[in-house]
Amino acid sequence: MLIIQRYYLKEFFKVLFVIAIGLASIFSLLDLIDKIDDFLPYKPSLKSLLLYALFNFPRYLLYLLPMAILLCSLFVFSQAKKREEITAIKAAGGRLKTIMRPFLVGGLFLSLCGFILGEFIVPEFSKKAHELKEAIVKKGKKFSFREGTVWLRTSDGSIVKIGLYVPGKKISRNISIFKVSNGSLKERIEAEEAEWIEVKGSEGKWKLKNIVLYNIPDASINRYEELEYPFIESPAVFAEDIQKPEEMGIRELFRYTKKLEEAGFKNLKLIVDLNSKISYPFIDFFMVLLGISLPMGRRTGGGLVTTAIGIFISLLYWFGHAMFLSLGYAGILPAVVATWVVPLVFGIIAINLFTRIQE
Repeated sequence: MLIIQRYYLKEFFKVLFVIAIGLASIFSLLDLIDKIDDFLPYKPSLKSLLLYALFNFPRYLLYLLPMAILLCSLFVFSQAKKREEITAIKAAGGRLKTIMRPFLVGGLFLSLCGFILGEFIVPEFSKKAHELKEAIVKKGKKFSFREGTVWLRTSDGSIVKIGLYVPGKKISRNISIFKVSNGSLKERIEAEEAEWIEVKGSEGKWKLKNIVLYNIPDASINRYEELEYPFIESPAVFAEDIQKPEEMGIRELFRYTKKLEEAGFKNLKLIVDLNSKISYPFIDFFMVLLGISLPMGRRTGGGLVTTAIGIFISLLYWFGHAMFLSLGYAGILPAVVATWVVPLVFGIIAINLFTRIQE
């Protein structure tokens, strides 16, 4: 590797570290400030509040990494252009595309880092942030949710396993209810399905369907078509604590969506979020290409102008990506199209600009 390549790479990653860490820290603290009114009545310790901000840090780092990469590469190479370093490289017979080759590898590396961050680190830290929030407001964890399966304890002390909970439909499938008394199992209820029924003047109730009731002490089995069971929490409580897409990796989210489809439910939002988790890291590579190519075409101006250009392009990307995701959520566009069209458009523009760099 040439000395000039090592120099620019060192400058690039040094500035990237400062910008990425700074932006993610600012947004993590802003998120904490936004929720501080919810926390203060419970008198949380400073340590708990800082931990909450820390647990949200990887999520904001993932979201803001494309902006940080673009700002960093624009700054480094616009400054090099301003100091006539690019002109000197050309005059010495250097080929710009050859010199920038390590940055292509660096862009792929950053995309890989973004994928690892979104697949392994963000879900774990998001879960910890959620658990800490529950601990601060002293709600306690009422149930366990993983890939659509819910375990919970009802208000009458029974243990319930819901094989598949469908959030948008307020429907549960494959329900097992274990009634325990004095440390022994007294009754077991198996139901194929449960539906939340709204009741006027009250919160509502769960109605079990196609039930088999095992009475353990009497060694008897009874079957019912329908049975009301008022002790399971309402879907409103589930919505507060149910596992969000950002708390799941690609594999876990894929298994959950597949489970829903096998049960006859197609959750468009989860399918779009799954595809978005795959497509989003690729923009890191395209932002490197954009940040390299734009300063080579003409002067981008000073630091403020460079920052403004970087922020404008980043906002343009986020606005376009969010708009197409909304079209995917609504079912207007297929999930693959909704999640890939904006990254691919930016990719085509970035590659086109890179190929037009004058040697």
